[in-house]
Amino acid sequence: MRARVWLVAILTVPVLGGVATALTLTSSAFAPNGEIPTAHTCEGADTSPPLAWSGAPAGTKSFALVVDDPDAPDPKAPRMTWVHWVLFNVPATVTELAEGVSSSGLPAGAVEARNDFARTRFGGPCPPIGRHRYFHKIYALDAMLPAGKVADKAALEAAMKGHVLAQAELIGTYQKGDR
Repeated sequence: MRARVWLVAILTVPVLGGVATALTLTSSAFAPNGEIPTAHTCEGADTSPPLAWSGAPAGTKSFALVVDDPDAPDPKAPRMTWVHWVLFNVPATVTELAEGVSSSGLPAGAVEARNDFARTRFGGPCPPIGRHRYFHKIYALDAMLPAGKVADKAALEAAMKGHVLAQAELIGTYQKGDR
């Protein structure tokens, strides 16, 4: 099977000196705004998709990753953003996460925080109704974050304030029963 790589929308943040860096996030499992394969959902093996990034600006010390769903519980009447994965302190030398990476297989130093499934690991798409969007967001940071103080997405966002050099996102979609 041939691997596919998809280009995503790029968000840039100016770095010191006024030079913008193009951080990109891709997956060989799905195209931007494309359907996430069942293997990466609650109807499959519930494993994380492969992710790769490039274009980190100079001064990047670590990466943080958040996967969330702003369409919960119903995309026609969303009431909350459901958090599927929170990962941080990924070393600046790392540029990809393998498909199905588990806590024991994360890069040295990387830390997972609690998601809305009350777990510290990836929790795949499992929408109760309709087609949901899943935002995979990568942040290039100028620091390592205090692991003991980051328990969830809100704490991660607070800890990242003032440290984000660049960010990028990749959106995938999923609806239960679609095969």
